[in-house]
Amino acid sequence: MKTSLLGMVRIVFLALTLSGCSTATPIVSEWRNPAYASAPFKRIMVGGPSGETSVRRTFEDEFVVQLRAAGIDALASYRFIPEDEGIDENNLKQAAQKARADAVLFPRSVHMEQKTNYGPTFPYLSFGIFGSNVGASWSGLSGAPSVQRYNEYTSETTLYDVAKNEVVWTGTIKTTEPENVRTAIKSYVEAVMKALDAQNLLPRR
Repeated sequence: MKTSLLGMVRIVFLALTLSGCSTATPIVSEWRNPAYASAPFKRIMVGGPSGETSVRRTFEDEFVVQLRAAGIDALASYRFIPEDEGIDENNLKQAAQKARADAVLFPRSVHMEQKTNYGPTFPYLSFGIFGSNVGASWSGLSGAPSVQRYNEYTSETTLYDVAKNEVVWTGTIKTTEPENVRTAIKSYVEAVMKALDAQNLLPRR
């Protein structure tokens, strides 16, 4: 009976670990401009991380899908900024003005740090942005104590008001090494969308 109970506890713990880590990317901190009182944006241009073209397109397309589902006319920047030109805050704002977008949303890399993890590992999915290093990864199955070395990436996703030329909101996200890009990007975007909704920066539905 005791063995069976311990087995149940381990199964429940593993299930919680999987559901908690694989369905959401954590925003470790965020800032909202206290002086900003405008209504939610109606047309937002999304910029993706520079580097691999397919990753940028996937990132921007996922944001467009989720923003449109929230009632916002969203635009992917790769339709306006040539992929060989690169993307930064200035040319994204210029493209947004030409497209008559009232806001831009885009990530930038901040910091990379090497980490070491001791103990049994559990499967989890993560997504990282750091310069041209973008993607996702799964950890291994649970097992004997081990040493796992990995890179931790810190990125910021920022929402700008184009007309006022000011920052409205910034969220800081910490993630780890990448492999399964599409699933990880979806989790990343969902975390940002949830935070924007909580800050009343998305239309009420």
